[in-house]
Amino acid sequence: MKKAVLHVNKHFQVGEVDDRLYGSFIEHLGRAVYEGIYEPTSPFADEHGFREDVIKLIKQLDVPIIRYPGGNFVSGYRWEDSVGPKDARPSKIDLAWSVIESNQFGLNEFIDWTKKADTECMMAVNLGNRGIEAAKNIVEYCNIQGGSYYSDLRRKHGWEEPHHIKTWCLGNEMDGPWQEGHKTAYEYGRLAAEAGRVMKKVDPSIETVACGSSALTMPTFGAWEDTVLMECYDQVDYLSLHQYYGNRDNQTGDFLASTVAMDEFIQKVISICDAVKAKKRSHKTIHLSFDEWNVWYHSNEQDKQIQPWTQHPPQLEDIYNFEDALLVAGMMMTLIKHADRVKVACLAQLVNVIAPIMTSKTGAWKQTIYYPFELISRYGRGTVLWTEVAVPRYESKHGDAPYLDSVMVFNEEHESLTVFALNKDLEEEMHISTDLRQFEGYQITDHTVLYHHDLKAINTEDAPNEVTPRTGGNAKLDAGFLEAVLPKHSFHVVRLAKVN
Repeated sequence: MKKAVLHVNKHFQVGEVDDRLYGSFIEHLGRAVYEGIYEPTSPFADEHGFREDVIKLIKQLDVPIIRYPGGNFVSGYRWEDSVGPKDARPSKIDLAWSVIESNQFGLNEFIDWTKKADTECMMAVNLGNRGIEAAKNIVEYCNIQGGSYYSDLRRKHGWEEPHHIKTWCLGNEMDGPWQEGHKTAYEYGRLAAEAGRVMKKVDPSIETVACGSSALTMPTFGAWEDTVLMECYDQVDYLSLHQYYGNRDNQTGDFLASTVAMDEFIQKVISICDAVKAKKRSHKTIHLSFDEWNVWYHSNEQDKQIQPWTQHPPQLEDIYNFEDALLVAGMMMTLIKHADRVKVACLAQLVNVIAPIMTSKTGAWKQTIYYPFELISRYGRGTVLWTEVAVPRYESKHGDAPYLDSVMVFNEEHESLTVFALNKDLEEEMHISTDLRQFEGYQITDHTVLYHHDLKAINTEDAPNEVTPRTGGNAKLDAGFLEAVLPKHSFHVVRLAKVN
């Protein structure tokens, strides 16, 4: 049995968790919108066509913000096509995913849906085949009370009050040659600067996100961030990161070590942001928006069989297994560890498309990755404590990886402390210990375990509870020292609270 010691001090703090760290993403892609969140013919739909069974599951995740409408889709998006009378909305081809978009669910419907789902919209503007004027107009349509052409148009469409969207993405993955309207770093940086400038003139209260690299492996990584920020630093508030991981070679140790690469990605982008800050002699700090992240590889082959120019085919429908859930837990913990700089993050995506929630004509169910997201979203709110983990390491393709990932979150207001721990050892249990005497009067309230003996186990509509968390872990607190034995390849949430 391997041993790990967690060193923590409640005065050594990383930063406060921004609730938006637990955001997600809905793109007009596959069955994310149609048959996902919107299906008027479903017996589960309300009077607006919103699937209430899906909304119930989303509320359990406590998702504070959802990025919309893309994604690659946004680089060909005409927002004007998605508003107004439905019978006047045009069906258009979408070059991003080779499908036909009916526009029967649009901008205003999404805003109504977010209110019902207890979340907010993070809107993306098209800086692919469109530009400054369209970006200005959509902010006017969404955020101005009235008295102007586009704000009055919104009111004419039936939405009297502004939508008050506060977070805006300036395009999507503009470094990618696959993107409609792909640009060089300089071209995009200039456009982002001018678009951000006019958007903030329309509504000075908004925040904007510039496109960073689509992945750490992009050949332009680093130079892209530096060039873009040199052009638009003063007009933006966040820089985006995107990253997906897969286990195509069935090397689970390497797969679970992907958190090492993710941590490296974040640290490098922070360094570049701060280097530009120094070069510009600025007092402003650029924070990060990790607004696409997940496991994605299971559906790659089946997606090649989809016929082009159909409406909402089943695209990117990864069926997730237990090891995917473990990596999602590790990726979320990695985000938490950088809570001082990563302020927004979006699990991509939310329903049907590489998603924790799946739907059919007869219901909705939770994939394996639903559970780590739910547990960390629910209990990972508060102040992140600097958690130093003394543990053996193993070699991986991403570099030396610790057998244990762990981080603690302290919520002073609720007098609670949560320990998140992921044992990545595929063969052995892990004994963990930590000195918590500074948390005098605290006791363990519960120890939740996510474990399955089969790393490839999945949840399906017929067997939705094959992989689920259970309470009753073995954590003990004795004289201020916490100890627990973690089964091989397992994720844990140990919660403590002060007893008055």
